[in-house]
Amino acid sequence: MSTLDATRAELALVVLYLNKAEARDKICRAIQYGSKFLSNGEPGTAQNVDKSTSLARKVFRLFKFVNDLHALISPTAPGTPLPLVLLGKSKNALLSAFLFLDQIVWLGRTEIYKNKERAELIGRISLFCWLGSSVCTTLVELGELGRLSASMKKLERELKDSDKYQNQFYQEKLKKSNERTLALVKAGMDIVVAVGLLQLAPKKVTPRVTGAFGLVSSVISCYQLLPSPPKSKTP
Repeated sequence: MSTLDATRAELALVVLYLNKAEARDKICRAIQYGSKFLSNGEPGTAQNVDKSTSLARKVFRLFKFVNDLHALISPTAPGTPLPLVLLGKSKNALLSAFLFLDQIVWLGRTEIYKNKERAELIGRISLFCWLGSSVCTTLVELGELGRLSASMKKLERELKDSDKYQNQFYQEKLKKSNERTLALVKAGMDIVVAVGLLQLAPKKVTPRVTGAFGLVSSVISCYQLLPSPPKSKTP
């Protein structure tokens, strides 16, 4: 493959990535929380960027609640334990509620919806929904990691006389385990961000702490959305 072909292929991946509305939203989220970290809640340019980016992101999320509503009514994977099913459905319901209420918050911020006090109340309720969905996500990922760990140990016993890393099934389970571990870290960070936005522990979770955790969580989200590179063809 020539240098030009390689460059073209890499740019195609960038275009594919940026064409995703979700990817653009997460990039804006990284800017938002990076600005919050820099401003530490103090007035200035960084805080202005934080507020304007937060408002812009709400446009990306218009009608996005339908995604989790669809997941809520969709069947779960066969063999999933009932507690994990209930936690997963609770996560979908809470996240869908957050995204729906967030649209009303956007209407209030743009002064289309005139009742500011009610819009602020709805904003807090929506953040509590997001906090709840993040807690559910954390518990789901912990449960799924436990199931994966048990199945991997069973497979290791079956492959004790061979190299487990050369086994396709083991590699797939290991990849899923890494993905779920990353999702668990992100969900844990989102809990801290939600606590910070709700000011439930203002002395410990300051705007700078909220911004730092939100920035790292956003970078993880951007990484999770990266497209898989094309497999190189053997000559």
